[in-house]
Amino acid sequence: MSAKPLSSAIPRTELTVRGLIIGVVITLVFTAANVFFGLKAGLTFATSIPAAVISMAILRGFKNSTMQENNIVQTVASAAGTLSAIIFVLPGLVMIGWWTGFPFWVTFGICATGGILGVMYTIPLRRALVTDSDLPYPEGVACAEVLKVGGGDDAAAASEESSKSGLLAVAGGTIVSAVFAIVVATKVFASDVAQYFHVGDRGGATGYDFNLSFALLAVGHLCGLWVGLAMLLGALIAWGWAVPHYTMLAAATGAAADMAQTAWSTKVRFLGAGTIGVAAIWTLAKLVKPVISGLSSAMASSRARKAGQGATLARTEHDMPIGIVGLTSLACLIPIGWLLGSFSLTTGLGDHLWLLVIGGLIFVVIMGFLVSAVCGYMAGLIGSSNSPLSGVGILVVIIAALLLVVTVQSQLPISAGKGLVAFALFATSVVFAVATIANNNLQDLKTGQLVDATPWKQQVALVVGVLVGAAVIPPVLDLLNKAYGFAGMPGVDPARALAAPQAGLISALAQGVIQGNIDWSLIILGAAIGVVLIVLDAVLGRSTKSAALPPLAVGLGIYLPTSTTLMIVVGAVVGWYFDRRAERGSKPEETRQLGVLLASGMIVGESIIGVLIAAIVVFSGKAAPLALVGPGFGTAAIWIGGIAFVAVNVALYRWVARLGRTSTAA
Repeated sequence: MSAKPLSSAIPRTELTVRGLIIGVVITLVFTAANVFFGLKAGLTFATSIPAAVISMAILRGFKNSTMQENNIVQTVASAAGTLSAIIFVLPGLVMIGWWTGFPFWVTFGICATGGILGVMYTIPLRRALVTDSDLPYPEGVACAEVLKVGGGDDAAAASEESSKSGLLAVAGGTIVSAVFAIVVATKVFASDVAQYFHVGDRGGATGYDFNLSFALLAVGHLCGLWVGLAMLLGALIAWGWAVPHYTMLAAATGAAADMAQTAWSTKVRFLGAGTIGVAAIWTLAKLVKPVISGLSSAMASSRARKAGQGATLARTEHDMPIGIVGLTSLACLIPIGWLLGSFSLTTGLGDHLWLLVIGGLIFVVIMGFLVSAVCGYMAGLIGSSNSPLSGVGILVVIIAALLLVVTVQSQLPISAGKGLVAFALFATSVVFAVATIANNNLQDLKTGQLVDATPWKQQVALVVGVLVGAAVIPPVLDLLNKAYGFAGMPGVDPARALAAPQAGLISALAQGVIQGNIDWSLIILGAAIGVVLIVLDAVLGRSTKSAALPPLAVGLGIYLPTSTTLMIVVGAVVGWYFDRRAERGSKPEETRQLGVLLASGMIVGESIIGVLIAAIVVFSGKAAPLALVGPGFGTAAIWIGGIAFVAVNVALYRWVARLGRTSTAA
């Protein structure tokens, strides 16, 4: 018999009522801010690290609080925060004129059932993508580092000097990135350094956009050099070839920025979606073996616990029993089936009720698991904040619409087209709820692995977070719809309307497939690019020791705007250079670890300030409530902000390098 693991013998506070309550309270604020900001800017915040920092501040007042209890709080808050990404699909039903608002119980049902199904799917995936994987999980690692140095029983056991050095690194990154984000909000520093210009003599245009974001730079540091270079290749394909090419074909005139952005949003993003689709299928093929292994391991763990041998398993192997996972998944399908049936009746598709319900359930089960694996892999690769969930939504809605075209459209009158579009969006929203949770939960489970958390307790917290988020999202969506409306809706003031860019794109795609006017050549060309990238990555893997070209990362570089990708690339190079310099010092491992902590702090500071500013925007009703200067200061702000960004980062990394040389351990 194997020896009893030490971690299982140590009693400690973890899943507590107070931890769940604190997580719920944080969730209420973060989810509301995330929904508003996502609809306005097309971006949502990862709430794990800000929630962990707030939790540590609160729980320090209790004598028996632990790092693992803090982990439970951030788990609840992050699950609810990431569920707010449902705004990338659900507003499409209002934008096409099918809904006039967001009915509470229907919206709650989509978020809750899809979200819980996402939690269940990530349990067997945890072993394949976290335990037995070398994916970097930048945000999960960052959150774990913050929890380790921020307090709890593990921090108390660390040496005083190493704890002080780690706290200094996290605090330095947090404070500097927060202050910089505040100055950017005042408009004294520009938020990015961007330039768009005409190329060639046939009316082409392109450009670049370096977002002055400490958080994006930190994500690049944590992702590593090869992921960063793969994203750079994707950006070069998009903005070095595709954008100039399609702007030339359009033969349009006007400002270079407008031409380039139009080409990117209407053409190049679909190339990226095709590349991501092929890369996702390839990723799934490679995951078949580890997923099966993970399921076998989960069942073996369950049998060991039933045989009374649970104490022989390490704490970090105690997942929710696989039987409960299966029953919970089946239980979720009952309300999902009812939702699909009820919605099909309201869309005038009642003659095909059973086909739509049974087919819809099969679609949700299969596509839900596939997108869970893909989203978990992408989150592990570049972080859940930067994972292109809307790209997954594009692929899912295209497949949903195609299935409806093949199975039922020919048996319906032309007037039923709008109902088919609505049903495609509705089914996609359920799968998308699964995807959003899988995109985030594996980050949380990675954090749990690194801080010696008990997986089943964390999985319970994830379900709690899903239920809270599902209850918050419908009234916030309804409130914002009544207060502002969404761009493109009839009778809405364009100056006040929320852009909801992803929902607009996905609803347009559903209409395009069902009405037969989508440009398939773009998606096919993107898929062909993906095949070439897969071959190149395989060749590199066989001919070199460390070089790689992850096809998904290249697809992300094509699909995401340069305002996201380029600073991640910069961060990857900065992190690589910092680590190389650290190897020449007397304490390379300690210095590298402090670099990770510094990057973690950068994500913490900007994330917290981002959420606070989003809340100020909501309550003030102003797009830039902290602005101190007007548009006329723009050029000066670019120079001042750009120089300050570079200077501050150089100073921070030099400071951490000196800190590493004087630290005994980090």
